[in-house]
Amino acid sequence: MTSRHTTIFLLLSSSLIAVALAGNFYNDFDITWGDGRGKILNNGQLLTLNLDKTSGSGFQSKNEYLYGKIDMQLKLVPGNSAGTVTAYYLSSQGPTHDEIDFEFLGNLTGEPHTLHTNVFTQGKGNREMQFKLWFDPTKDFHTYSILWNPRHVIFMVDNVPIRDYKNLEAKGISFPKNQPMRIYSSLWNADDWATQGGLIKTDWSKAPFTASYRNFIANACVWSSGSSKCPPMQTSAAGDNWFNQELDSTSQERMRWVQKNYMIYNYCADAKRFPQGLPPECSLA
Repeated sequence: MTSRHTTIFLLLSSSLIAVALAGNFYNDFDITWGDGRGKILNNGQLLTLNLDKTSGSGFQSKNEYLYGKIDMQLKLVPGNSAGTVTAYYLSSQGPTHDEIDFEFLGNLTGEPHTLHTNVFTQGKGNREMQFKLWFDPTKDFHTYSILWNPRHVIFMVDNVPIRDYKNLEAKGISFPKNQPMRIYSSLWNADDWATQGGLIKTDWSKAPFTASYRNFIANACVWSSGSSKCPPMQTSAAGDNWFNQELDSTSQERMRWVQKNYMIYNYCADAKRFPQGLPPECSLA
C-alpha cells in the first residue's frame, strides 16, 4: 500500500470509521511540543524528534482510536543514548486513563537497549515487562506494532509477538475497551532512572539526540462523535481481520522464544514487589 492509497469505509452506518492507512505525517500527526525540535520531512514521509539540554520534543495523532492495529517504524537514537527515553504509546486522558506503552531506554554505545512495555487500565499500571532487543535498533528502522482488539493487546516487534495481555474481564480483571486513545511519542531526558537505574547520565556533548519515524499504518477504528461502538467481531469487512486476531500456535511459540531469551523483567515474577500476592492475571493468562 502506497502513502497515496487510503481505504476508508463506514461500519454499521455508525460514526466509527475503520481506516487502513499508510500515512502521511502531515495528515496524521501534530507536533505538540519541543519548539521546533520535532520535524516532518520528505513530503510527510519522515518525522524526527530531537532532544538537547534545553528540551525534548513530541507528537500526537490527530485521530483517536478505539481498537486497531497500529504500526510504526522507528530508528532509535544512535551512538551514546544513555539517559534518554523514546516513548511510543497509546493513551486516553484523565485520572482513570487507559494506556498501552512502548518505551525505549537509551544506553551506552554498543550496549543493548531496554524495551519497556506496560498496560494501564482505569488509571492503574504496574504491569511492566522489559526486554533486550535482539538487534541494534539504532542502525535501521524496525516496525513496532500494537494490536488492540476486544480480546487482546499484543505487542510486536518486526511482526514477532513479544507480549499478549488478554481480556480476562470475566475473571474480574480490567481491560482497555471503553476509552478511545491517541498515539503519542516523545523523546526526553530521564537520566535520573533510565540507564542502569540512573547511574549513567546523559552526555550532552553528543546532543542533539534524534529518533526517526516512518511508515505509519493504522488499520483501526477512528472514534468520532463519542457515541459509537466497534463492529461486531464476526464482521468480515475487508481489512479488519485484526479485529478477531489471536496468536496461532506458531506465533505463541515465537513469543515464548522471545520471552525465554530476551525478557529481563516480568512483573508476574516479582514476588518481592507484590508481597501480598502476584496480580491475579499472572496466574490466569
